[in-house]
Amino acid sequence: MINNIFDSHSHYDDEAFDNDRYEILDALPKQGVVGIINCGCDIESSKLSIMLSERYNYIYATCGIHPHECSKATEVDLNTLKELLLSEKCFAVGEIGLDYHYDFSPREQQLEWFEIQLKMAAEMNLPVIVHDREAHEDTLRLLKKHRPTGVVHCFSGSVEMAKEIIKLGMYIGLGGAVTFKNAKKPIEVAQFVPDDRLLIETDCPYMAPIPFRGKRCTSDMIAYTAKVIAQVRGTQPEDLLDLTCRNAYKLFSIT
Repeated sequence: MINNIFDSHSHYDDEAFDNDRYEILDALPKQGVVGIINCGCDIESSKLSIMLSERYNYIYATCGIHPHECSKATEVDLNTLKELLLSEKCFAVGEIGLDYHYDFSPREQQLEWFEIQLKMAAEMNLPVIVHDREAHEDTLRLLKKHRPTGVVHCFSGSVEMAKEIIKLGMYIGLGGAVTFKNAKKPIEVAQFVPDDRLLIETDCPYMAPIPFRGKRCTSDMIAYTAKVIAQVRGTQPEDLLDLTCRNAYKLFSIT
């Protein structure tokens, strides 16, 4: 049995898990999951993320304002976020970034909140978890300006962009998209990323790998993603999972 899955990006606070959240989380360690980063997207989900990390010692919380939520965020939220980031259960600022695909928040607000949170991460010496969807240019510009530690999760850019991210000392997070039909870019990136800069993730409940695409995703499904990434890198899935587990512990300063 695989016993070294570290899911570097999940959302077990999501309503998709409302009916069976604790049954799933109770079972995951028996399915080889040794660690999960649960990412907040607004104040409520950030609080829930910390709550889950208090209940399960293999779950590590992050807190942040997602680009979708920027238009609703207030000064009060900013102050609350600062308090949440001080929690010993909070290991990163995230999920933060830019999403120009949906544009649920005006782009100027997305840029403002992304920059605010990058500055907070620097002040608190925390890594960041970055969401970048169809906003590669602005994402890279702000990352180069602030030079945080952290990961660009669910990476959708080119190998050329991955090179720029890695030059900054950041990590690349890959998930179920590498298993999809016509997954040319993710496969090219999966082949390229250096061993010490690769993380593996689900983004659950979203982005379930083949053969579960379209269904609710859980962390144990990483085994299918790992199989594909290992194949294109010429290694074994167990070795890949060992590697990405070590990288996650290092990035998030988990002892």
